[in-house]
Amino acid sequence: MNRETKRLMQRQGQMEADGSPSTRRATQAPVATRRRQRTTVAQFVREVRDEMRQVAWPNRAEMINYSTVVITTLVIMVSLIFVFNLGFGKAVLFMFHK
Repeated sequence: MNRETKRLMQRQGQMEADGSPSTRRATQAPVATRRRQRTTVAQFVREVRDEMRQVAWPNRAEMINYSTVVITTLVIMVSLIFVFNLGFGKAVLFMFHK
């Protein structure tokens, strides 16, 4: 049993925090059905700001390198699709030409 399954069972009230089976009665409401408090807008903005500080932002050289790779790949793929489309179009017209 992995951590995710244990946490799910704890939330459902089937297992205690130490991993032992729960002794609660089935008539008790599971933890998952309890109403959770909504987050305020200010709290949400603080959490977003904290998460954005943890992001590893690329520097200028990395950004140029990544952009070059993406644009080059894009040009190659568009050209390849164009050639295949043109070829298949000509082949279909050739097969159905009277």
